[in-house]
Amino acid sequence: MIDWYKKAVFKNYANFSGRARRSEFWYFILCNFTITFLLYALLFALLAISGNIEEERNRSIMALFSVLAWGIIPLYSLAVFIPNLAVFVRRLHDTGKSGWTLLVYFIPLVGLILLIVWLASDSQPGSNNWGPNPKDLNDSINQIGSTNI
Repeated sequence: MIDWYKKAVFKNYANFSGRARRSEFWYFILCNFTITFLLYALLFALLAISGNIEEERNRSIMALFSVLAWGIIPLYSLAVFIPNLAVFVRRLHDTGKSGWTLLVYFIPLVGLILLIVWLASDSQPGSNNWGPNPKDLNDSINQIGSTNI
């Protein structure tokens, strides 16, 4: 799971061409959500315990809160914005749609539903305008050593 995240963030940071399998997309989204959730959980935990401590220690906790709220979380969000956009575009390419279809998100309610359906749908079989099917490339490894009668 973390390998898909590393691949999307480090290897394909700003790669808007090609195709991304469902597993690459959804594992990236899951890891990104988990990291963001943990950062916010830490943020709210610091906020919750700050009211129960004496003022001297409260200042240091609030300083840590400020660093997290105004530094680490925005920097992380900014750092993964481009890879997030890139993996969305590559996933849409895999379903046979242009990356510009991502703009359908801005249509209230209907756009989000359409986008989720497209992102969850299976790969377009065979090659398309954005390259060979990544699923077929990986499945060919399973054919090594098999005999066709």
